[in-house]
Amino acid sequence: MQEGGDVTTEHGGQTPARVPEKANHVGEDPRTAGLARDWSWTEPAVWAARMLAALEQGVKGGKWYSLIDKVQSETTLKAAFAEVAANKGAAGVDHVSVEHFAKDKDANLQRLSEELRRGSYRPQQIRRHYIPKPGSTEMRPLGIPTVRDRVVQTALRMVIEPIFERDFAAHSYGFRPNRGCKDALRRMQELLKAGHVFIVDADLKSYFDTIPKDRLMALIGQKVEDTRVLALIESFLNQGVLDGDKEWVPEQGTPQGAVVSPLLSNIFLNPLDHLMAERGFEMVRYADDFVVMCRSLEDATAALALVKEWTASAGLTLHPTKTRLSMNARTALTFSATTSRLANAGRELRAARSSGTRSGRRPSEPPGTA
Repeated sequence: MQEGGDVTTEHGGQTPARVPEKANHVGEDPRTAGLARDWSWTEPAVWAARMLAALEQGVKGGKWYSLIDKVQSETTLKAAFAEVAANKGAAGVDHVSVEHFAKDKDANLQRLSEELRRGSYRPQQIRRHYIPKPGSTEMRPLGIPTVRDRVVQTALRMVIEPIFERDFAAHSYGFRPNRGCKDALRRMQELLKAGHVFIVDADLKSYFDTIPKDRLMALIGQKVEDTRVLALIESFLNQGVLDGDKEWVPEQGTPQGAVVSPLLSNIFLNPLDHLMAERGFEMVRYADDFVVMCRSLEDATAALALVKEWTASAGLTLHPTKTRLSMNARTALTFSATTSRLANAGRELRAARSSGTRSGRRPSEPPGTA
């Protein structure tokens, strides 16, 4: 088998793009002084210097306790609303727009904080909206949560994302801080030049809609022990969907249009990232789209077999016609187009939330629902 595939270290004589290390200088974030990685993207209201130090060094037992106080803090909720407001967006099922919520912001955030403290907070249904699927006559379904739910989800993400980001693999590039599709494409170009021309092009069928909820919660529970935070995450996974006069609760998958869905999707695929690296394979992943790049057909065949085995055991399905082996630049070009589409998904989602009406049209979801 080929060499390489390390998760967080140099491999194959080259270094994959990763969350940059940071040397602290005057004027830079004092919270990150002396730390090896750049944690300046974390929310200061949640992640003070002491917590960042514990994050980087590792906590006892590898699990985090007592996180709900960070989520329900009015300071965190204010920071979360600022992010939600910057992204704009349409109203959810309660017809409360960002502007309307902002008119009584302090009272609304205080109410959310109190509901979270009392344990009475319940997310509302997600309003289903549609947008034409590019290159097809089909419509792509997406969801618009209420503003209040987007605020709570953003606060939740601010608290738990660094905990999981710490151990995400170097070859995962989608929906992560300080990373993007250009980094993924750069890594692919490096591997092509190094002779990794036998490519496994994998496509997970309806990934976001088919993630097994119980297995996802088990993965989250490996790092988060706070039962109230776990219950909050589970409440979002069990949000109902309102599509016209139809209502239902999806049996599987992450909530459509949810702020936390991209993070949850990366958490679920992280074991695959590490498995492929440990077996020596060079994988480049952007959200639910990924390629495994090999130096021989034999290695590529073995890589595809391993991917098939893992996805089946994880309760996922590889697309039977879109998953294939190839030995040409076309796969790289296809992956380039896909990563560009995925990178635009967040912008499309914000645009759809902003212009979402009852016309039945809406934007692409954080990828994977196609």
